[in-house]
Amino acid sequence: MADKVNSLPFFYGNITREESEEYLRQAGMVNGSYLLRQSRNYLGGFALSVSYTRQCYHYTIEREPNYTYAIAGGKSHKNPVDLIDYHSQEMDGLVCLLKKPCNRPKNMQPKVGPFEDLKEKLIRDYVKQTWNLQGAALEQAIISQRPQLEKLIATTAHEKMPWFHGTITREEAEPRLQNGTRTNGKFLLRQRDVSGSFALCLLHEGLVNHYRIDKDKAGKLSIPDGKKFDTLWQLVEHYSYKPDGLLRVLTEPCARPEGESGKHNPTINGSATGGFFSRLRNYSVPIPGRKKVAVQLETHPIPRMVFISSLEAMPMDTEVYESPYADPDELRTSAVDRSHLFLEDGELGSGNFGTVIKGIYKMRKTEKPVAVKILKNNDNNPGMREEMLREANVMQQLDNPYIVRMIGICEAENLMLVMELAELGPLNKFLQKNKHITVKNITELVHQVSMGMKYLEEHNFVHRDLAARNVLLVTQHYAKISDFGLSKALAEEENYYKAKGHGKWPVKWYAPECMNYFKFSCKSDVWSFGVLMWEAYSYGQKPYKGMKGNDVMQMIESDQRMDAPANCPSEMYEIMRKCWTYKADERPGFKVVEPRLREYYYDIAQ
Repeated sequence: MADKVNSLPFFYGNITREESEEYLRQAGMVNGSYLLRQSRNYLGGFALSVSYTRQCYHYTIEREPNYTYAIAGGKSHKNPVDLIDYHSQEMDGLVCLLKKPCNRPKNMQPKVGPFEDLKEKLIRDYVKQTWNLQGAALEQAIISQRPQLEKLIATTAHEKMPWFHGTITREEAEPRLQNGTRTNGKFLLRQRDVSGSFALCLLHEGLVNHYRIDKDKAGKLSIPDGKKFDTLWQLVEHYSYKPDGLLRVLTEPCARPEGESGKHNPTINGSATGGFFSRLRNYSVPIPGRKKVAVQLETHPIPRMVFISSLEAMPMDTEVYESPYADPDELRTSAVDRSHLFLEDGELGSGNFGTVIKGIYKMRKTEKPVAVKILKNNDNNPGMREEMLREANVMQQLDNPYIVRMIGICEAENLMLVMELAELGPLNKFLQKNKHITVKNITELVHQVSMGMKYLEEHNFVHRDLAARNVLLVTQHYAKISDFGLSKALAEEENYYKAKGHGKWPVKWYAPECMNYFKFSCKSDVWSFGVLMWEAYSYGQKPYKGMKGNDVMQMIESDQRMDAPANCPSEMYEIMRKCWTYKADERPGFKVVEPRLREYYYDIAQ
């Protein structure tokens, strides 16, 4: 959504109400002339400024909980562009129809707010420090979880601001403002108590004025009878250009004393918070099945119990986000010592090759829960061993957070492939049993699969068996691609693999060129990905239900495709249809599919 709105010629970014009025004046104040700007008090929201009868009118466009956009009391729309199109036909509460966009002056880009550049640095630093990630794993974490990370950073970023002094009293605040320069408008913010109440302390004519900032039931922050904001930094930004009930605008931030952090100064569960990033970590402790986490916050003089909303668990919270051999002391080897591998009772799955069971692999410094694929002794099928070793060879070359990694091969009573464990099992079975899963959650998982497939495409690997049954879930919010038994690594000069003949193939997931010419490429994987998407949004239903392989092939040749699953977002079905483009060279690659999925996921997840 951000990229779409930024590209609109009438979107001005983070400008003030007064600046928007000046641009409308410069454009002649034509009735129905309008521009769009970023909301300076609602995260993810916008404001519409309209001229009519030589006056300017301003409407807040809020992002609603169901990911739509609406002017207060008005009709909901999928995005701000649809809202503007609607109001060019219907007044519906506006002072007039929207008739003429007031476009930005030539070469002017939308204004970026002071928090935007800081936000990028805070996100990157947070992911680095919290999960100790770097390189490709760091970049994938940020892409995959950006909406959650942005929300986390936005609502706690004030602790990194020099004007936030943490939990100090009004008696402590006053000398800080009166020492050094005594500029009118010098200010600081402090926390009053652990229930989310703050104070804005403002110096004017040598005296310090204290304005209480309370949080309402919806989490909005405001001074008494003042404008409401989602975050403290938005509140400070607003009062820095407009007094709006204060004695004067905020001018000079009063910096914290050197060495003092802006944290709230509590201890959590009896231990010190250890600064901004460790406190953020406490905000996002994942508690499966619970919306909130009870946390003991100790302040003086009376400890109090409050509830802090926790974010969904992120993939990086799991043991298998980063490679098991990320620690340089854990030397990677293709051989797993049988004495370090402990197998447990109970199967995770089975197939022609044998069984998959859970185990524990004791490494040098740690131990990991693992999935162990055990080849059954079958004298009638000696080729099975070669197939399993070929799969191991492919998997050993891959290292991506959204692909099941192979830890090693164990030659013992049977040949065993030791792999990362994804305990929730196949995506299709999980969705069949969990019909309450949201479209947002499904989109998150499907987007992660597209990231893993984009990695394979970039490294010239063809999967050849991409389906929901071969996507395993580590958690409800973390998917990994598995089963590389049919996969092929293409030579650098090749862009497809040609099979020698028809095999025992999953026809319903295969592109026309696979069946007609035995040709497999990253583009044929894209076709399979479209079918996987259909499975995901249909909550694990079988594609082409009740049809045989020949019927499916005839259907595709006659240019028919599966209908959209019930309640599937139209944007997602459109991507499926693109994936099912008949000619491989006209079909998009994952480098196109992944950003489209990402854009939609960001839209609904923010």
